[in-house]
Amino acid sequence: MDLGLNGKTALVTGASRGIGLAVAEALADEGVRVVGVARTITPELEKIAAATVSADLSTTEGALAAVATALAELGGIDILVNNVGGGDADKLTLGSFLDIPDDQWRKLFDLNLFGVVTTTRAALPSIVERRGAIVTVSSINSRVPAVGPAGYSEAKAALTAFGKRLSEEFGSQGVRVNTVSPGPVGTDIWRGPDSLGAALAAASGVAQEDFLASIPAQFGIASGRISEADEIAALVAFLVSEKARNITGADYIIDGGIVKTV
Repeated sequence: MDLGLNGKTALVTGASRGIGLAVAEALADEGVRVVGVARTITPELEKIAAATVSADLSTTEGALAAVATALAELGGIDILVNNVGGGDADKLTLGSFLDIPDDQWRKLFDLNLFGVVTTTRAALPSIVERRGAIVTVSSINSRVPAVGPAGYSEAKAALTAFGKRLSEEFGSQGVRVNTVSPGPVGTDIWRGPDSLGAALAAASGVAQEDFLASIPAQFGIASGRISEADEIAALVAFLVSEKARNITGADYIIDGGIVKTV
C-alpha cells in the first residue's frame, strides 16, 4: 500500500531504539526524510535518518534545540512523532504511592508530558503551514493507572488528553493529531538487563525470563503475546499518512486485548 508519504519530512523523538527507531525506519522506508532525536544516537538511527540530534527532551533547551535542528535540516516539518517517554528504570522507585518522592513525579512529568508540550509548541507553526500530522505515543497505562511506577500512568493520562486538546484546536487548520497507546512492547524497556522489566521481575522475586513469559497471562492479553515495535510503527505510519486523512482526535490502543472496556 502506498501511504502517500514520499517526500514528506518528519521529526521523531526517542528515535535511537525501540518504538522510536522502528517508527523512523518505517517512515524512511516510505520515502520520508527523518530527523531522529535521542539522548544517545545509535548507529541504527544514523543509518536511516537524514539528520540526528542528541538532546534531553525533558528539558526546555533540549526540546527547542531538537525542533530548531529539524527545521534547519528539513526546511519544515510535515510530521511530528512524539515517542520519547518512559523513564530511567534504575532511577525509579517502585512501591506504594506513599513511598514515591516528589522528585520522581516531577521527572516523569518532565519527560512524558512537558517535553512533549514544548516540542509540539515549537514544531506546530511549520506543521500548521504544511497541514501536517502529529502522532503521540502514550500508553494503556493512561487507562490502567494502578499498573507501573507512580507518576508514569498519570503523566500518560495527561499526555493523551493533551493530544485530544490539540486535535480540537488545530483540526480546522488541517492538522491531524492522534495518540497511539501500546501495552507491553518487546523492546529493551522490558527485555533489557537494566530495564523496567528487570526491575519489576526483581520486585516480584522471579527471574526476568520467567516474568516476561508470564506477562500475557498476568495482563490478560487476549492475543497471548506482547506487541513488537514494528507493529506500533506500522500503525503510526498509517496514521500520519494520506490514507488516514480524516482520522483525528483518536486514541488507538494496540495491546493485544489487555484493556477490556469499550
